[in-house]
Amino acid sequence: MLQDKDRIFTNLYGQDDWRLDGARRRGVWDGTKKLLDLGRDEIIDQVKASELRGRGGAGFPAGLKWSFMPKENNGRPAYLVVNADESEPGTCKDREILRYDPQRLLEGCVVSGFAMGATACYIYIRGEFFSEASHVQQAIDEAYEAGLIGKNACGSGWDYDIYLHRGAGAYICGEETALLESLEGRKGQPRLKPPFPAACGLYGYPTTVNNVETIAVVPEILRRGVAWWTSLGRPRNTGTKIFSISGHVEKPCNVEEEMGIPLKELIEKHAGGIRGGWDNLLAVIPGGSSVPCIPRSICDTVLMDFDSLQAVKSGLGTAAIIVMDKSTDIIAAIQRLAHFYMHESCGQCTPCREGTGWMWRVLTRMVTGRAEPEEIDVLLDVSQQVEGHTICALGDAAAWPIQGLIRHFRPELERRIKRYKETSQAAAE
Repeated sequence: MLQDKDRIFTNLYGQDDWRLDGARRRGVWDGTKKLLDLGRDEIIDQVKASELRGRGGAGFPAGLKWSFMPKENNGRPAYLVVNADESEPGTCKDREILRYDPQRLLEGCVVSGFAMGATACYIYIRGEFFSEASHVQQAIDEAYEAGLIGKNACGSGWDYDIYLHRGAGAYICGEETALLESLEGRKGQPRLKPPFPAACGLYGYPTTVNNVETIAVVPEILRRGVAWWTSLGRPRNTGTKIFSISGHVEKPCNVEEEMGIPLKELIEKHAGGIRGGWDNLLAVIPGGSSVPCIPRSICDTVLMDFDSLQAVKSGLGTAAIIVMDKSTDIIAAIQRLAHFYMHESCGQCTPCREGTGWMWRVLTRMVTGRAEPEEIDVLLDVSQQVEGHTICALGDAAAWPIQGLIRHFRPELERRIKRYKETSQAAAE
């Protein structure tokens, strides 16, 4: 269990002042110039050594991603874009950072932007986050007044601007290239890769897109040292993580914990346990709605990190834990997620545009059992045809919850189909 002295987000619950003065009391902007004096290469090397992996869902190593940015820009601008378009169902971790600790994010933007040679930073925030956007903009204004950003940022002799851009509430804009399209004023549709954003990103210039939580922890890693960060968690799954726990628990909450904490311990110590006790647990979606659910038998022992969840054919994703007890209609729950992905598909790729709607319609029939047993395998086959055959990962996100349902709850699908046939036959007689 994480000790208080190791917590980074010390104002996660908004109990302290979120403005600049309060942030400075909590150690934000403490010796930022010294961090910049380390130099670009040293900062990137330390972030690589920390094994920090992206906190937005994909888990890609942050230092490696930054190193793709060109070393020499020949006078061309380069950009850091912060993905604050938190739209994954069940996920509400970045919202609390934006609302209660915006200066920590801004300091991370400065240090990270400097490391990758950026000339400006854009924070792309979800359109529905009204008060969060207000807090971030006020934080930006305060940071400019204090000389922390803008001309000669932090007294480093380096000029760096930060801009806030509000999205319009499209889930697809959480995908990094769709976000860039939206930022440029076009419809949010993912781009084909390559070229990757580090070569041709915002306005055609080198760009790195990172999640809010990923950027926010960087200054603290450099301040406290790589050894401190890697002492938390497990190899390749280091540091702390904000977990969002919702659903059928006694106390839904956000909590910062050590990577690799057992799922059962996380739920029982921080969320008050399962409603009706652990024996009442049916399934958990461990990483936001786009990862496959896992049944109670796996929940008993699984650790909450990227590799452990991948080993049980699920994923850490955004670490949004959606708990479902035995009162849940698991088929209806996955059908509802299928409707979400159908609605949010940008329609650019045929497998996703057609497949998401088809999968939702079949699941809608399966909720009541109006299907044939062989349709379960057809549904699985179609999900596999959608998975991995689209420009972005929305196709995967639509397919994986359905694959998890069939993998772990196939008997329930079969039972419901059989019950519907028996009921229909009895009614006919």
